[in-house]
Amino acid sequence: MATKKFKCKVCGYVHEGDKAPEKCPMCQAPQSEFEEIVEAGAEAAAPAKKGLNTNSNVYTIVYAAVMVIIVAFLLVFVSQTLKDRQTANVINDTKQQILSALNLRDQADVASTYSKVIKADALMQANGSLQDYKGDFNTSYKSEFDKGNLHVFVAEIDGQKKYVIPMNGLGLWGTIWGYIALNEDRNTVYGVYFSHSSETPGLGGEIAGLKFQNRFPGKNVVNGGNVALKVVKFGKADQSSKYEIDGVTGATITSTGVNAMINKVLSAYVPFLTAANVGSNY
Repeated sequence: MATKKFKCKVCGYVHEGDKAPEKCPMCQAPQSEFEEIVEAGAEAAAPAKKGLNTNSNVYTIVYAAVMVIIVAFLLVFVSQTLKDRQTANVINDTKQQILSALNLRDQADVASTYSKVIKADALMQANGSLQDYKGDFNTSYKSEFDKGNLHVFVAEIDGQKKYVIPMNGLGLWGTIWGYIALNEDRNTVYGVYFSHSSETPGLGGEIAGLKFQNRFPGKNVVNGGNVALKVVKFGKADQSSKYEIDGVTGATITSTGVNAMINKVLSAYVPFLTAANVGSNY
């Protein structure tokens, strides 16, 4: 370790050591008359104090990683906090869609109306009869249909029994879905509801409008044990037919998709639609 230098202010004597001598050996001046000699550049050469370099790449990476972790944690926290509310909203929306097929649209209290109107959520059996569904309420009937779980909602409107069947299919740009409500004869359409994920507004998107949906009530579903209800190109429907419905103007592909959806789904329900007895409770 380098020694320090001290200079006597009286005679100019220079002493090297850790501290100034008690007396100057030349003039006997006391220690207080010595001053430390600091060489030029010595302060610059001194070790710099260690600290965080905010301009370094390491700092940037660490900072970014910490922020990502914090944001991810907050998103998970918010998602979990809102999960129950989101699930309740989806269930409520699905129930409103079912009610819409029964011509009960825009209900102020969906849950209350649904519990009063819908008497059962049942599954069709191989012979066409119905049995109560024991699982949780579903919000995606495509997956249920794909698994062979054919749901039928049993409703009562003004003392009259109605049956609601969920449907799913493909339009021009994406998925389409809906519900068809039938009278107690299981053949006459009471009402329908359709929606979509990405059909063209003003064209295919019009399947979600009342102008198209109001063409269905009163039409028949089956004829001779086969699904006969069909959506045809706009202007081509035989107005005297019990089965044909004009599609959406300028949306032939989406209309064809609705027709294919109706045929695919209702064909699976033919045992129910034609059964002599669906069960005393239904």
